[in-house]
Amino acid sequence: MLPTVNFLGKPVTRLIAGDNPVNGHTYIPEIIGKDDLLAYHTEEKVLEAMRDSIRCGYNAWMPLGNDFMLRAIYHHQLREETPLHFIFQSFAPIEFSVNLRMMAEANPLGIYHRGTDTDGYCEEGRFDILKERIKMIKDRGIAAGLGTHVPETILRAEDEDWGCDFYVACLHNSRKRGEAAPSAFVTGKPKGITFFAEDRPLMFEAIQAVPKPCIAFKIYAGGQIFRGMKRESWPDAAETALRETYQKIKRDDIACIGFFQRDSDQLGENARLAGKVLAEQGR
Repeated sequence: MLPTVNFLGKPVTRLIAGDNPVNGHTYIPEIIGKDDLLAYHTEEKVLEAMRDSIRCGYNAWMPLGNDFMLRAIYHHQLREETPLHFIFQSFAPIEFSVNLRMMAEANPLGIYHRGTDTDGYCEEGRFDILKERIKMIKDRGIAAGLGTHVPETILRAEDEDWGCDFYVACLHNSRKRGEAAPSAFVTGKPKGITFFAEDRPLMFEAIQAVPKPCIAFKIYAGGQIFRGMKRESWPDAAETALRETYQKIKRDDIACIGFFQRDSDQLGENARLAGKVLAEQGR
């Protein structure tokens, strides 16, 4: 079983599931394409993956707050005696106040402002919008988070007390190379981003520097760490990335990894590796 920590007032597993692949979002189109992802992920497949998550020891997902995921979550909550916790990321194509109301109806553990949108507003100097949106989430009695790909944004938000209850931190900062705008969820086109290993220690430093709980994501660089490898080498590469992550984040922080269940039980494989690494580290 995956160990848990107190995260936003609830016991949450130290590995949770992300849904980029469920929504057709890929950073390795030469290995897994958008059409493959969308064709596979019917609502029943998503509900099956939620059941698989519970079987593998997860108790939380970090889904996008779009119509498709909200409908699947509604049906999951109807069917399961002990449903998963959900920590939503906002969905830019829907006006924020409307999207917030939609996500709040699912009784989430938390809601965070999507990283790509956060970074865009920061680059425009529109910090007031981010502070207001954090307040809007909190005014609904829900824990409010801030997602970002930029370590300095986490440090600034904490130093200036933007009101965040938690941070969602991408281990790879493509913003500084000008590759990440606009969001692929808005354009519908792959962004063709390359992630660089040298970004990881900078985000780990930011995570360590703030007392608030953090969720680290892009643990596998969106799957790019597997490029050029034979499939039999993937588990070793995944274990190395997980070991680094859990060593470098705080003991009460958690990690989020996406999955694609069509060809193998990635949820189970990730849970097994995370459990092994955390047991070895005593964390």
